[in-house]
Amino acid sequence: MSVPNGGRSSPAMDHLTTARTWLFVPGHRPDRFDKAASSGADLVIIDLEDAVPAADKDRSRGHAAAWLARGGRAVVRINPPGTPWFEADLHTAADHGCPVLVPKAEDPAVLAGIFARTAECCPLVALIETALGVERAREVCATPGVVRAAFGNVDLAAQLGVAHDDHLALAHARSRLVLASAAAGVRPPVDGVTTAVRDAEALAADVAHARRLGLTGKLCVHPAQLGAVVDGLTPSESEVRWARAVLDTGEAVTTVDGQMVDKPVLARARRVLAQRATGNFSGPSTPRSSLRPGPSESC
Repeated sequence: MSVPNGGRSSPAMDHLTTARTWLFVPGHRPDRFDKAASSGADLVIIDLEDAVPAADKDRSRGHAAAWLARGGRAVVRINPPGTPWFEADLHTAADHGCPVLVPKAEDPAVLAGIFARTAECCPLVALIETALGVERAREVCATPGVVRAAFGNVDLAAQLGVAHDDHLALAHARSRLVLASAAAGVRPPVDGVTTAVRDAEALAADVAHARRLGLTGKLCVHPAQLGAVVDGLTPSESEVRWARAVLDTGEAVTTVDGQMVDKPVLARARRVLAQRATGNFSGPSTPRSSLRPGPSESC
């Protein structure tokens, strides 16, 4: 597979680890590609998998390739390994140097193979949406090529026989992804979808729950969801005031509003202010440098 020089230098590549809003657009709806790109989403995902009927798979891949060739920038959700469309989907993503959202991610060897077959030029986002994927989350997140995990709440809920919008039923799985990401040294994961597109209360509750557990992005199925996701994942004014008060104490161990302040609390305060200033997660871990070429490297 060939990958154009500089394939990793696009904004989509640069924002993979920090993006909050990830907007799906069906691959068989090319009329929506430009609209998605101009929606304000941090990243657009051209979906060649679940959103596309089997009869439209090949046509959708062609639409994606044509749009990317014209300069469009997106993550591509391919069909899983073992399906009739996997090989051609991966070729398309690799030919355009696109990040790849890998569904049903649960086998580190398979993920490493996918990364190698793109000449290590297509960073992978592991969509963890099976019980085995959750159980192997640490190994999945530590796989070379994987820069972030995303949570597939709908598919996992179907496998477990629970409601996909039940916070309690899926809290353990979400927390597993957060812990696995931290242990592997990659950025915090991206939360799954809220299928109730026009239910503002449901969306706000989902985002608040995800942020409370430590997830820092969200998969979106409609542009109308983007604003609420940004608002919900951005530190509030009261959090910013707290962070500034903490940092005003300096480096010494002390108290603020009756709460002890020490080194970890100072680090959290800095993170809050960084998120507020940039709109992105800025934590202590650093993405593995091998996933992005240096100034003199190209794919």
